[in-house]
Amino acid sequence: MINLFIRSSTIRLGIFISTLIIAIIVVFQLVWLKAIYHSKQEEFNRGVIKSVRALYQDIKADNYTYSTLNELIESPESHLYIAKINFPVNSDSVSQYLQYELEEFDIFTDCHIGIYDSKAGKYIYTEVLKSAGTKEKEKDTAIIPDNDHHDDHLALYFPRRSRYILAEMNFWIISSAVLLIVLLLFGWGLYYFYRQKFLNETQKDFIHNFTHEFKTPVAVISLAADVLKNPAIIEKPQKLDTYAGIVKYQSTYLQTQIEKLLRFAHTESRQLHLNKEKVDIHDLVNEAVSNLTPLINERNSQLTLRLEATNPFLIADRDYLIIVITNLIDNAIKYSKNPNIVIRTESKEHMIILSVADNGIGIEKRQLKKIFEKFFRVRNDETYNAKGFGLGLSFVKKIVDAHAGKIKIESVPEKGSDFTIELPV
Repeated sequence: MINLFIRSSTIRLGIFISTLIIAIIVVFQLVWLKAIYHSKQEEFNRGVIKSVRALYQDIKADNYTYSTLNELIESPESHLYIAKINFPVNSDSVSQYLQYELEEFDIFTDCHIGIYDSKAGKYIYTEVLKSAGTKEKEKDTAIIPDNDHHDDHLALYFPRRSRYILAEMNFWIISSAVLLIVLLLFGWGLYYFYRQKFLNETQKDFIHNFTHEFKTPVAVISLAADVLKNPAIIEKPQKLDTYAGIVKYQSTYLQTQIEKLLRFAHTESRQLHLNKEKVDIHDLVNEAVSNLTPLINERNSQLTLRLEATNPFLIADRDYLIIVITNLIDNAIKYSKNPNIVIRTESKEHMIILSVADNGIGIEKRQLKKIFEKFFRVRNDETYNAKGFGLGLSFVKKIVDAHAGKIKIESVPEKGSDFTIELPV
């Protein structure tokens, strides 16, 4: 059976390869048509030369031999041919014989002829030879372009030469156009299929991203609930109030995320919808730490805050940045045996730098390039280090990119990782 679960990235690669193939075919078609056009031009030139040679024989011009024919006939431009001629010559005979010979050698386009007398210094005879294929039969005035030949000669001018040659190529041009249309329709079909697949994946990825964000609040609520179930909590009203506040906050947070999920589940864009406002990065860090307090306490995590940014304010989406910070802290706890986490901020020109460093298991260099890809999970010894869908860091990068920021990671196996985010003020 055909595998219907093809990723849009695979289809995109197929579109790229198909586009490249189509471009190559189009280039070859153009080169081929150009070659045919040149071939038809040469064929036309040979037909004219043969017609003139036959004309020499018809008018008994024995001094014009075949061996010197190339010297006797010149083409100063593509539409004009100059053939030497000796007087006396019968103009009517030249006209009649030339009309016959042109059609005999399949030259079916109008020809303007002129007989030039060097002594008179002008064309003493001009005429338009209408071809059998010409629809207009009205008498035209012969036009002979200026040229540098001032000896006795016969001029043949074909004003519709290019159009005639292209008409001779109708079959090749039409077949090439049909092939091009078929290729374009094929390319459009691939793009349409990719677009539908892309929209479908975008919707699914969006839902997966938000589903991933539900896991941490649920875990925090569960831990807080365990603490609140302890009868001894009644004797510690301050602790009771703290954990009740955590449950309330996480419930509100989940409700907000669900509303966002319902609002954007059917979006057709990869772009996040940001609700930007002036925020204090230090407040966001403290809020994220507060939200994760039960998890931090459960793992006996050591958390150090070095909030040293001199200007901690920036214009950003508060909720999305909390997701970023929460994810990074959550990962630092999750991938460390005895979590020792350092969160730093600093100001740098027009940027705010936020970093989250841990002493976890670290990431091998070969896996760092894929760390922000969707569905990628860090593996050690062919096993996954933690459960999940591999969507958290992908979503983090999407949020940072949406804020025109940058995120990078430095990691050493068995020593830990350091995620650094740069956000424009």
